[in-house]
Amino acid sequence: MDQQNEIGKLLSIMAQLRSEEGCPWDRQQTMESLKPFVIEEAYEVIEAIDSGNRSRVCEELGDLLLQIVFLSQIGSEEGTFRFDDVARAINEKMLRRHPHVFGEERADNTEEVLHRWEQIKQKEKKGEERRSILAGIPQALPSLLKAHRLQDRAARVGFDWEHLSQVMEKVEEELEEFKTALEEKDSEQIEWELGDLLFAMVNLSRFIKISPEDALRKTISRFIGRFQHIEEHAARQGVELHTLTLEEMDRLWEEAKALEKG
Repeated sequence: MDQQNEIGKLLSIMAQLRSEEGCPWDRQQTMESLKPFVIEEAYEVIEAIDSGNRSRVCEELGDLLLQIVFLSQIGSEEGTFRFDDVARAINEKMLRRHPHVFGEERADNTEEVLHRWEQIKQKEKKGEERRSILAGIPQALPSLLKAHRLQDRAARVGFDWEHLSQVMEKVEEELEEFKTALEEKDSEQIEWELGDLLFAMVNLSRFIKISPEDALRKTISRFIGRFQHIEEHAARQGVELHTLTLEEMDRLWEEAKALEKG
């Protein structure tokens, strides 16, 4: 069965699930009720990519595609849009925003592509109320990702450092300001300076082309693995976790780090 037939089959399955003879749970769903599932499935795709298991990536992409089909079916029932409209809109957008591929323009590097992309977006939005180039970034994005996207938008129009040393100087400056706030014991200023330090670190990650969201997520995963190693040791010894000394926990932590390296 070819790709088009598989997509058609999926659309038919969803239409039947939403029909009077279909599934009570599926019929009950609305666009609002599906929002958490869209977010959850997107994150499961990311986890699958991180796992390196391509068959799992394929499976999770299917789950994410199901949410798109589900929302499109609801749109079709409302008479607002159909799956074909979703596909048509993104097809047209990709053609329009890649004139260096599908048109006569040229773009020799990524920076030129991103700059032209932003120009085309601004032209598309002409006539809409959009007072800032920073507008349009989803409010619900995780803060690290949102900071990265905001900085990236600003950089596309030239608001950016030229050298890594400048970015590092800014990080060091924010760290010193944070230390000063700690010494002064001003909780409001501490929060302010901590935010500035985190924002500067996100900017550093963007400058060296590392996703801060990915970096932190992977660190969290390593933390969980190492801490669970400590918990497993305590369980094998038949002792409560809190009875281990900090020195014992630190030794086990380093042991877990060594195991990661194989």
